[in-house]
Amino acid sequence: MSQPALLVLEDGRAFAGTSYGATGETFGEAVFTTGMTGYQETLTDPSYHRQIVTQTAPHIGNTGINDEDDESQKIWVSGYVVRDPARVPSNWRAKRSLDDQLKAQNIVGISGIDTRALTRHLRERGAMRAGISTEILDPAALLAKVLEQPAMAGADLADEVTTPESYLVPAEGEKRFTVVALDLGIKSMTPKRMAERGIEVHVLPATASLDEVLAVKPDGIFMSNGPGDPETTEHPTTLLKELLQRGTPYFGICFGNQVFGRALGLGTFKLKYGHRGINQPVLDRATGKVEITAQNHGFAVDAPLDSVVETPYGIAEVSHISLNDNVVEGLKLTGRDGRVLAFSVQYHPEAAAGPHDSAYLFDRFVELMEGRA
Repeated sequence: MSQPALLVLEDGRAFAGTSYGATGETFGEAVFTTGMTGYQETLTDPSYHRQIVTQTAPHIGNTGINDEDDESQKIWVSGYVVRDPARVPSNWRAKRSLDDQLKAQNIVGISGIDTRALTRHLRERGAMRAGISTEILDPAALLAKVLEQPAMAGADLADEVTTPESYLVPAEGEKRFTVVALDLGIKSMTPKRMAERGIEVHVLPATASLDEVLAVKPDGIFMSNGPGDPETTEHPTTLLKELLQRGTPYFGICFGNQVFGRALGLGTFKLKYGHRGINQPVLDRATGKVEITAQNHGFAVDAPLDSVVETPYGIAEVSHISLNDNVVEGLKLTGRDGRVLAFSVQYHPEAAAGPHDSAYLFDRFVELMEGRA
């Protein structure tokens, strides 16, 4: 017999459904993602730490869970919301069902609710704190606990998801470059994309010092995606300033784009409900090319779209913009000779899951380290 479950948002909106995954209760920021595929990569993306993720696609779990597509060592979402979970997974790679995986990792979820209504509510009111429970089925009682939870704004979470110790991802084929990747919540496909291009990647914890970075003798520095409010991330920002001062080639994605912006003296702000999905259109302003991108971010960089910014390290400008809402999707730093010194994007060129339109950015990083950018 199915067990009842309740989802309550911090503004009091409640949804009654059925338990999916583990039983119990959980809390986090309620967000939605529009991807119709890639739920395994979504669940294991550290950027979703402390978030209750709603899938807008109605039917989830049909391909089960395999042992190859995880983006980290565990599921990071704090809760999971689906409308119609698959009763039986069907895929030649599947090892277990999604429901079994959620139970094994103690992820509390809810199914059988109107996820379209929930998504429309979050679009209108914004991402907000929420709770899921199979123990408290009274909306007022669960709401009281939701209101006790911390907000995402002001949350410093990189240290909670970073690797506890450094590790090496060797170059595939002939080694061409050495890169330090600062793990702010890195996905496993990202260093793989660099390794495919002959880059030896040293993944270091978010707390790594300048001396620890320089000890690797890197040809370039990379900062990854990750959860939390970029305004709270002081150490990576200070570290990046020191590296930019030294002229170290830099590439950042997602959270690494926000850290780059703050290192350049720009601000960041929280989006109303964020960009989460694998069909987000972005314009590369240098080429005029439109890319369909994979995204997962609730914060953005506050930078002028129509003017450059003088910084201690060079001239900064917006390189990419969202075609949905003009949010800054990329930054570029150039020297006075016009040579690119560093760049970043707000989306996920490693595209796991998602389209591969933006894979060229890893080649651009190679060109940057070669001095050809």
